[in-house]
Amino acid sequence: MTDIEIAQSCQMRPIQEIARTAGIPEEALEPYGRYKAKIDPALVPSDHTGRLILVTAMTPTPAGEGKTTTTIGLTDGLRRIGKRAVCALREPSLGPVFGIKGGAAGGGYAQVVPMEDINLHFTGDFHAIGAANNLLAAMLDNHIQQGNELGIDVRRITWKRCVDMNDRQLRNIVDGLGGKPNGMPREDGFDITVASEVMAVLCLADSISDLKERLGRIIVGYTYDDRPVTAADLKANGAMAALLRDALRPNLVQTLEGTPAFVHGGPFANIAHGCNSVRATRLALSISDYTVTEAGFGADLGAEKFLDIKCRMTGLVPSAVVVVCTVRALKMHGGLAKTELGTENLYALKKGLPNLLRHVQNIQEVYHLPCVVAVNRFPTDTDREMDTVVTSCAELGVRAIPSTVWAEGGRGAVELADEIVRLCDQDSNGDFEYAYSLEGTISERIETLVRRVYRGNGISILPAAQKQIQRLEELGYGQLPICVAKTQYSFSDNPALLGAPEDFTVTVKQVRVSAGAGFIVVLTGDIMTMPGLPKRPAAERIDVDENGRISGLF
Repeated sequence: MTDIEIAQSCQMRPIQEIARTAGIPEEALEPYGRYKAKIDPALVPSDHTGRLILVTAMTPTPAGEGKTTTTIGLTDGLRRIGKRAVCALREPSLGPVFGIKGGAAGGGYAQVVPMEDINLHFTGDFHAIGAANNLLAAMLDNHIQQGNELGIDVRRITWKRCVDMNDRQLRNIVDGLGGKPNGMPREDGFDITVASEVMAVLCLADSISDLKERLGRIIVGYTYDDRPVTAADLKANGAMAALLRDALRPNLVQTLEGTPAFVHGGPFANIAHGCNSVRATRLALSISDYTVTEAGFGADLGAEKFLDIKCRMTGLVPSAVVVVCTVRALKMHGGLAKTELGTENLYALKKGLPNLLRHVQNIQEVYHLPCVVAVNRFPTDTDREMDTVVTSCAELGVRAIPSTVWAEGGRGAVELADEIVRLCDQDSNGDFEYAYSLEGTISERIETLVRRVYRGNGISILPAAQKQIQRLEELGYGQLPICVAKTQYSFSDNPALLGAPEDFTVTVKQVRVSAGAGFIVVLTGDIMTMPGLPKRPAAERIDVDENGRISGLF
């Protein structure tokens, strides 16, 4: 059966029952139908703090790795061995759902449900984020139209509109055409909603008041005399927060096995900070002994930003890290085409293994965290291939454990769950360190990250980006953490450099501040904040019948 057929065959439990399982009082529950609900964290007892487990992965390939599937299956596996566990995931974006990647609710028998709702509109969080983003854009252009009291330079507007869809046509536009009543003509553009700073702000805010303060600090452009203009200057942050009031509350759903799951927030890790909301993570920790969460794409992106941004801002530290890999993906990093992955090839596997091992070494040697490798096993993987992965990881002092959660759900993660408990019981995350210090310059911070985590030779900063860095430091933003936007397909900024490349230089093309989120965004390579649809988008296969039953989602 397909993922959606498996999900639709599941007998879901009422969300009130899932809330009771999680120890969430009924007064904190705001149901959205029978199987999903918003939770008010203020009404949930918070005198307990469980262990935090971070799930990350090797560098992704078209062969797939199964990070979300592993996160869900591991949570179910922990409950199978008698542990009180919940998972905290990101919400899927409609861009990938209708594009090439598909949904992000897990797969096989390790899914969160209702799968169709989660992958489509869910509880409307992304729509609220887009509305808040675009309200700010409308108020900005209206301010200019009504006399421009702040003296905003229309050539230096940095705020873009957004839509939660892959639409390359909107990357660069000219608007305000049609004469004076229709606004000031200017160059404009759209980002995908997950790249909006409003998304980052929502995911990092811990209260309504914090949300309003962060929204108020968002910089939308600069004046003719080079002063930054903020959302607070436009008096927009209160209305934006009002639009986001309900979206700030975490969403509760369930796995196929009835395990409580929070799905909230959804910044991409290749163009944003790649983690679910702080509120959902803290809520999960308050009601469980083990909270399993994921970070987007490979450990050089999602895990790095989770550890260097989210953990730095919140004081959270994972007790253990899971690095997910597949034999198939490793063979792709070893040079095989996707059509050749079903046949044993130890040469290609060994050639691709350095990619996995570098991620593992970064977790161990840069961040000083205990980790385990989860090998998401496919039917075509041979015992000799699996043994090769296990042996290579053992040389680093790390266990590599086969995971069969797609086919078996939580039962396929029991051994992995046992290892997680063992690592957590060692209390061995006390030596945790960030990859870089906030002291020094922005350029030094970027270079440190490139050398320590990506393992490159250094950076090349284009003249325009150098000027941007200088101005941001003059404005007092020089001590913020950095959020690097780069390809997810390589440690470098070149997606063609597979495996564990060395002797490369990362080119910094643009640097800007997300003052509300509290980090510096560094754009490298050919990364774009508005993706496009592929030649054959997944949307062509999605349909709904007369009974409202959706098909084609995966």
